[in-house]
Amino acid sequence: MTPTTPSAQEPAAQFMGAGAWRRGLSYGLLGMPLAFVALPLYVILPNHYATAFGAPLALLGAVLLGARLVDAVLDPWIGRWCDRLFHQSHRAVLGTSALAAVVLALGLWGLLFPPVAVRGAGMTALLAWAGVLMAIAYTAYSIVAVAHQSWGARLGGTEAQRSRVVAWREALALLGVLIAAVLPGTLGLGATVGSFAVLLALGWWAWTRAVVPLPGAAPAATPTARVVPLQPLRQPAFQRLLAVFVINGTASAIPATLVLFFVQDRLQASPSVEPAFLATYFLCAALSIPLWVRLVTRFGLARTWLAGMGLSVAVFIWAATLGAGDIAAFLIVCALSGMALGTDLALPGAMLAGLIGQLGERGQREGAYFGWWSFATKLNLALAAGLALPLLAWFGYTPGARDPAALQTLTIAYCLLPCALKLLAGSALYLLVIRPESRAATAPSALPHPAAATTRSQP
Repeated sequence: MTPTTPSAQEPAAQFMGAGAWRRGLSYGLLGMPLAFVALPLYVILPNHYATAFGAPLALLGAVLLGARLVDAVLDPWIGRWCDRLFHQSHRAVLGTSALAAVVLALGLWGLLFPPVAVRGAGMTALLAWAGVLMAIAYTAYSIVAVAHQSWGARLGGTEAQRSRVVAWREALALLGVLIAAVLPGTLGLGATVGSFAVLLALGWWAWTRAVVPLPGAAPAATPTARVVPLQPLRQPAFQRLLAVFVINGTASAIPATLVLFFVQDRLQASPSVEPAFLATYFLCAALSIPLWVRLVTRFGLARTWLAGMGLSVAVFIWAATLGAGDIAAFLIVCALSGMALGTDLALPGAMLAGLIGQLGERGQREGAYFGWWSFATKLNLALAAGLALPLLAWFGYTPGARDPAALQTLTIAYCLLPCALKLLAGSALYLLVIRPESRAATAPSALPHPAAATTRSQP
């Protein structure tokens, strides 16, 4: 968003200068276990139930879909609830998050290690157990994640300060992903769950010592708001930013869904090098975040994000030229696309935090906005699978294929479809966000911002 000049008392200002790393670590450390647990919940769990317990894929897929739909639909309500907790006190937020964190840790253990009685009661009982516990664990995860994101947004600050707040959270989250990628294969699932519980407790403890947001006004309690937290969706500026976020997120999620197919069939790489590709991708994303944050101070959040989209398009156009044996080249692709991912992680959330302030809703509805943001993130993953996998099947690709036409289909889906969506997202970012902001910046200062005026007139 456009640069702002908040007062010196803005809490986010403490993330700059002396002692900033301690404050960043205190707030951002919880991002590590929250990202850590996503891998077992979304990636390891389906394979575990299919291989260890013999769960039929069709039934397992239906259970996973149902649990994830419940999770996604609840996010806006969770966000609204978090706003009310913030209105009570920041201690209410921390206490509720602590309870949700305990439920999350126990839920993960129960999912990966179902009781003997459940396993012995048959497949229906096992899948029912999995469905209920997944819904509970996903909901607990969303409570902690939305509260944590809303806390960061309530710190306010300039574009540079907001990007630093988000950068600490997302950089530590990437470290959590790297740890989660290594632990199950090396120490086993038991050690993975135990490590997650320790990291979650440590992250929450650090959060209790983080910079505290300034108290805000109570959220307006309109009749509609009591039923459905639709207020954010009534804001045209949020609609525009959310549209860019969904298009760009889908473009990023498609390669994540198809990367192993591309590595195994197009590159024909050994399974032993797959961890190197993933580690390079996430490590470069984490290392690139400080660079992008520095560029924000010069170019602003929106234009820096646009540059990241451009880098991603260039990299995937090059990836489309790769073939069997191009292992070293694909490592470079992973490194550069990981750098582009750094903008997707660090900048959109900071833009949303700034937008909330511009709309006059700072300290009132951060949870509602981030509830819809979380919903959109999960929608991106669903859209990626819903677009890419059916298209591959429709055009004749099956895993293990070596037919040139099938591999060309895979390349188009993995490389070129994301490029088209990234270009669409970049165009939307420029036309819907950057140009309106440029016009507003050159307009007479006496004229109020239409979106802000509309917000203030609403209950």
